[in-house]
Order: sequence, then C-alpha cells, then structure tokens
Amino acid sequence: MNEILEKDQVRQQVRETYGAVARNNGRGCGCGPSNGVLEVGTDPGKLGYAEGDTTSVPEGAEMGLGCGNPTALASIKPGETVLDLGSGGGFDCFLAAKQTGPTGKVIGVDMTSDMISKARANAATGDYGHVEFRLGEIENLPVADNTADLVISNCVINLSPDKPRVYAETFRVLKPGGRIAVSDIVALQPLTDELKADMAAYVGCVVGASSPSELESMLTASGFEKIQVEIKEASREFINDWLPGKRAGDYVASANITAVKPGGTCCEESCCS
Repeated sequence: MNEILEKDQVRQQVRETYGAVARNNGRGCGCGPSNGVLEVGTDPGKLGYAEGDTTSVPEGAEMGLGCGNPTALASIKPGETVLDLGSGGGFDCFLAAKQTGPTGKVIGVDMTSDMISKARANAATGDYGHVEFRLGEIENLPVADNTADLVISNCVINLSPDKPRVYAETFRVLKPGGRIAVSDIVALQPLTDELKADMAAYVGCVVGASSPSELESMLTASGFEKIQVEIKEASREFINDWLPGKRAGDYVASANITAVKPGGTCCEESCCS
C-alpha cells in the first residue's frame, strides 16, 4: 500500500473513533471500542490531576482521554501562549488558561471536527475569551512560526502515523527558548503480533507508542535540547484496563516528556535545569 495512503487511513480511523467519542460523550483513551465508542475512562486522579480540576472546567470537557497531566509538568506562567496538540474537549486548555490568565492565550488544535465543536461549546459556557480551538492535523499545525511559549499534549502524539513530522512542527511553532510538556504512551518492549494487528489497540494509544530512545532521537533530530523522558511505572495498572485481557501494561507505560527549543532568554527552572 502507498505509504501516504496508509497514513491517511490511520488518521481517518482515529478521526472516526474520537469523533464518536465526542458525539456520544464517551470516555477512555485506550479502553477498547464498544459499538464504535470508547466508553471507559481513567480516573483523573490517577493521571495526576488535583481533585478540583474536573469541577473547575465546563462540564463535559474532561472525557477520560488522557494518560497524564501535562499542565502539571509545564510551570505555566501568566501571559504565556500555550498550544495543546489534540485538544479534544478542551480540558487541558481550560486548565492552562487559568494559569496563563487573561493576558495569555491558549490554542487547542484537533483534527476531529466533532471535538472542535464540543470544545468551542464548552468554552462558550465559561469565561474563556483567551482560548481558541482550531481544526487541523498535528503533523501540519495551523499555527504560525515562533508562536507558542509552551506546547502540551496528552496521550495524542502516539496516535500520529508521522511522529517525526509532529515534533518538527512543534519545534517550528515554538518561540526560541520555548518548551514542550507532553504526557504520552511509550513502548518498553516489543508488542505481540496480536496487539500489532489490533486496530482497537492502535486507536487505544498502545500500538503506536515509540520507545524512549526513539522519542529522544526524534526530538534531537528536530532540534530540541534538555530532553527528558520519565516513565511512570504506576500507569501500567490503568493501561491494563484499557484493553481487557491483552495485558497492554506489560508492554507500554505512560511517560512525562519534556524538552526545550534552544535560544531565547528563558532561565526558569523548567527550561534551564
């Protein structure tokens, strides 16, 4: 099969699956499909969110689609511009907006029109005038060069069939000295043939996972420095719940991924340590 066509088919499958999640208020990044909808989510507390985070944003913004809390990694400062890759219902965007304050800006990008509509509706229910949502692919971001101080993402980049392109685009849109704070699934050992052939495991954030060394290589090739990939061993427990009976947590885990674009004058601990 033509490589471009194959990648587009993967995107289409992901788009259809998560479009169904948005339309039906389904939950769960990797829980296996039920009638085409991912229905079982992970408790936000297990992902690193505070007890009040889910109640401080519009109802329906949090759909259990993450594998961590990138907003807790980022040391977001007032006035910053934050870009969220694969923003879904807007949960992390709204949390980031509280930290940037009205002098900052938050941009969410998602390739699923149903998710964009849902996020915009969620934003309309609250005071989020400095948050906007744009329809687009994370491999071809609808964002100008040197726009963002910070790029976040939550359990999304593993779904991309062209991850080097995602990181190259991320580097492009960051300002010099800008940083990334990503929660994603990483592969710790080779997957079984059964898992590799299971599309539910792909759209469920398992099969598309890269190894930590692959991630470091992609980030380095894109120009990033100060790269860190922190494995969260405890995540294997809830990952096993995503695909019952498949023991996915034996092969993959959630990780906190951070890196910095060289340049600028940033001397905060988050980007200069």
